[in-house]
Amino acid sequence: MLIDETKVKELFANYTKDYNAEDPKISLKVAHTYRVAENSRYIAEKLGLSEDDVMLAWLIGMLHDIGRFEQIKRYQTFSDAQSVDHAEFGADLLFKDPVLITEYIETREFDDLIEIAVRQHNKYRISEDLGERTTMFANIIRDADKIDIFRVQVEEPIEGIYGVPFEYIKKQPLTDQVFEQFKEGHAIIRSTKKTYLDYYVGHFSLAFELVYPCSRRLTLEQGYLKKLLELQVEDEEVQKKIEYIKEKIFLSLEG
Repeated sequence: MLIDETKVKELFANYTKDYNAEDPKISLKVAHTYRVAENSRYIAEKLGLSEDDVMLAWLIGMLHDIGRFEQIKRYQTFSDAQSVDHAEFGADLLFKDPVLITEYIETREFDDLIEIAVRQHNKYRISEDLGERTTMFANIIRDADKIDIFRVQVEEPIEGIYGVPFEYIKKQPLTDQVFEQFKEGHAIIRSTKKTYLDYYVGHFSLAFELVYPCSRRLTLEQGYLKKLLELQVEDEEVQKKIEYIKEKIFLSLEG
């Protein structure tokens, strides 16, 4: 086995201990990392991959957000638009001098695959010129990440994520452009989100982008997206839109 799970967890713990553990953004990302790694393992196993490839998918999950910690320390935001692209930043941390990846895996054989998967995990669409194997690993981490984002929205304090109370978010409008994208059945383009409700509800649309049937099953089994879709707002017209969104998302997951 090229990857020592215990060692990787120790290295990750040592890396993150240099950041403020009392910062809820840091603790959120630590928990998110472990969850995404386990989601990645699950998907890889369900795809019938070899033991080594399952561990490779798990490792990518452990490393996919490594750029978040320095981003939070420097900018105190998860917003890439207001700071740095955390995926690009993380890949640079792993593969540019000093090369951290060598601490996590004994071979350099998978450098390109790991680097591409980390760089691509937050992109609206992955590059079309990736090989079949690289595309598969990129899709595994992207699915695993999306699945845990649903959990984060449920379990983590909303004010800590958005900077405003949930009651305030629920009073915001849902813009027409965002709703039209839900009708089209794809992830919401970040630049079209204008209100806090756009950003909150926009996370629901990640369900449309799940690539693998096992990812959709895991989403349903975990139940976090279902809980998110129980959202109730005061404005009747906005609530009608949410009910439409709920139906369309469940059709995509169960289809």
